[in-house]
Amino acid sequence: MGIEQTLMPSPESWLARARPDDPVFFFCPLRLAQVAERFQSGFPGLVTYAVKANPAPEMIDGLVAAGIRAFDVASPAEMALVREHCPDAVLHYHNPVRSEAEIAAGLAHRCTSWSVDRPGELEKLRCLPKGTEIAVRLKLPVKGAAYDFGAKFGAGPELAEALLRRVAELGFTPSLTFHPGTQCRTPAPWARYVRAAADVARAAGVTLHRLNVGGGFPSDRGEGHPDLEAIFATIETATRAAFATPPRLVCEPGRGLCAEAFLLVLRVKAVGDDAVFLNDGIYGGMAEWRDLGPMARLRVVTPEGLPRGGAARERIVFGPTCDSLDRLPESVALPEAIREGDYLVFEGMGAYSRALVTGFNGYGARRIVAMTSAC
Repeated sequence: MGIEQTLMPSPESWLARARPDDPVFFFCPLRLAQVAERFQSGFPGLVTYAVKANPAPEMIDGLVAAGIRAFDVASPAEMALVREHCPDAVLHYHNPVRSEAEIAAGLAHRCTSWSVDRPGELEKLRCLPKGTEIAVRLKLPVKGAAYDFGAKFGAGPELAEALLRRVAELGFTPSLTFHPGTQCRTPAPWARYVRAAADVARAAGVTLHRLNVGGGFPSDRGEGHPDLEAIFATIETATRAAFATPPRLVCEPGRGLCAEAFLLVLRVKAVGDDAVFLNDGIYGGMAEWRDLGPMARLRVVTPEGLPRGGAARERIVFGPTCDSLDRLPESVALPEAIREGDYLVFEGMGAYSRALVTGFNGYGARRIVAMTSAC
């Protein structure tokens, strides 16, 4: 997937000139730099980027240029990607289930922090150098996320206590980590997790080296600008209140860092009485709509790049593949006057959209245009 540069001042002006028939991502480095600065100046600890959210080379380069030097990697491929673009990067290998070959790759790539959530996986890590940081992953039944990350990974408080004690016994550096779930709009999940983490550490009789508060930081999907600063403040206040000796803090945002950096533009292939057919769908850049539902940050423009205004009505939206499942889960309000050849511009599409493109049926957004303006 290559990347094109443009001096055009907006996606609309580029569309009016290029009239693409294929789906297009627009990459906005200035937006990425602004969000990265917001995290680095506001979060009270180390900011790492969860590469899985968007592993685009331009994303890694943009974050490095913005001052990010630590990355949460989940596979040897992500380790190699980051090392290629930032050889001196700090790598945290926080996928808690690994094969022996993956552990060897983590060692070869000099991963400095590892996570576990079950005894068998901790025993596999006995080959790590003594003193290596191992973070036990805690899970709780906490509400407030679009979907829960504890269904697959994490140890309940009692098991987390036993694992933390075992990490210290084996001569490793003990830490705790958690993930409150994706798209948390309020600080409450972090506050509860921080208090529970302090309880686990006390019960284990272990002083934590660090507390990793995970991802879950929200992006704007049409609900309004997320109050990241309130989340940062809650995390710091809760940590100081819960721990006699507060551990150093780490976060690993994916969506929260990368979502604003990409727009996705799709072309209308056909318009029916109740349906619109687009040139990409759930097997491509729209994959997350199956899990998170519709996103209100979209606009329709004509082939000339002008707003397609007027009254709106609900329509079923289908993707381009020969699969009847390739449709958005809910209808979308679109202008009555929408026409074949119009473009739908979706804001805030940098998280997971590019990473989940399958290429099924020969479709899927692959083209990337980098904007020199603020988009």
